[in-house]
Amino acid sequence: MLNTLSGRFLILTTVFVMLAEVLIFVPSIARFREDYLADRLERAQIASLALLADDMLETELEAELLENAGVYNVVLRRDEIRQLMLASPIPQQITATYDLRMAGAMMLIMDAMARLVRPENEIIRVIGAPVREAGLLIEVTIETAPLRAAMIDYGVRILILSAVISVFTAVLLFIAVRIVLVKPIKGVAGYMQRYAAAPEDGRGIIQPSSSVVELREAEEALMQLQTELTQALKQRERLAQLGGAVAKVSHDLRNILTSAQLFTDRIEMSEDPLVRRLAPKLVNSITRAVSLCEGTLAFGKAEEPSPTFGVICLHEIAADIAESELLAADSDLVKIINAVPKPMMLRADPEQLFRIVLNLVRNARQAIAATARPGQVTVDAQEEADAWYITVADTGPGLPQKAQDNLFTPFQGGIRKGGTGLGLAIAGELARGHGGSVTLKETGAQGTVFEIRLPKGDGAL
Repeated sequence: MLNTLSGRFLILTTVFVMLAEVLIFVPSIARFREDYLADRLERAQIASLALLADDMLETELEAELLENAGVYNVVLRRDEIRQLMLASPIPQQITATYDLRMAGAMMLIMDAMARLVRPENEIIRVIGAPVREAGLLIEVTIETAPLRAAMIDYGVRILILSAVISVFTAVLLFIAVRIVLVKPIKGVAGYMQRYAAAPEDGRGIIQPSSSVVELREAEEALMQLQTELTQALKQRERLAQLGGAVAKVSHDLRNILTSAQLFTDRIEMSEDPLVRRLAPKLVNSITRAVSLCEGTLAFGKAEEPSPTFGVICLHEIAADIAESELLAADSDLVKIINAVPKPMMLRADPEQLFRIVLNLVRNARQAIAATARPGQVTVDAQEEADAWYITVADTGPGLPQKAQDNLFTPFQGGIRKGGTGLGLAIAGELARGHGGSVTLKETGAQGTVFEIRLPKGDGAL
């Protein structure tokens, strides 16, 4: 109950209404005290009028008048003459005098609060103006115990009434909030839960119906989001099916092309000049087709597994990559230099890091080989306080602008003719799995430099 929106609203409403009633209570008590004292002055004036009507009142009658007025004595000032009209023995000394004729609101509040916190029974003098201009002033002496008791009784009744009003108001607001806000919000939550259970079912998409402007805007935004998400899921499902079909086709096509590649090796040994001239072009075309099939199969696999981190020697990985790439390249045309410091150890998945660096080195080696001019690829690394930085630099022709614009986009960021751009896309994905990145630092006629950043993070050396 307390954890619900309506429950908390009920509690807050009760607290705020009670706070408002407390703020009203203080001036109300002050007003009650003023009315109490004014009533005593009026009673005393009425008693003194009886004396003016008959100067010879008996002592018992005078005492009864004072008791009914609730005062000890009455002083009336008429025509500049101050006259003691009624009097009785005062049990103790007068402790304070209050003049109601010149008391402001703050003074009345302060005097009332002071009386509430002082339980002692005291004798006070009260001065006021007579009613109906029956004199210049009237002055009485009273004790404070009855005044304080009456104030407490009034205050308790005010607090009880305030509590009743607060609870009644809170209940009404509780019901109103449940109808106007909580019920529509629960309806939206229900739509979200039904949609989450079956996002492909169009019946789970919310239909805006609220008359509250803010809630209707939220419903419309949710409807748009659900509609777009449903379309995206359907498109993803179609793409997944298409990807499965492409993977199957690529797998079978790769096997066919591999067999064709073996046949072209025999064709190259033909004595026919025309065949010998066309055979290399056929071999290159089949090789590019095989490479495209392999890249498509590699990219179309399920998501890469999370990296298994370990402490590895980067120099050894770079040496393995250089050796494997040199076997596929003309060693007189392309040189691969391993400049990684031998003592450097870093924390990464050895298999995935091998693939990241291999893709960059292979791209660089193929870019240089395509120019038919000598060049070199250099793998270097350095360690900083927060990360390791691995650079792969080449002396190739640089990247064209189109390749730079779609550098890590599959099938669009290919650098060489016939390339697919999958190598860089896979390298970027694997680096992100390590919390790092692959970025193009520079490119131009003097060559290209890629940088791999691997953050150290928790547990690093």
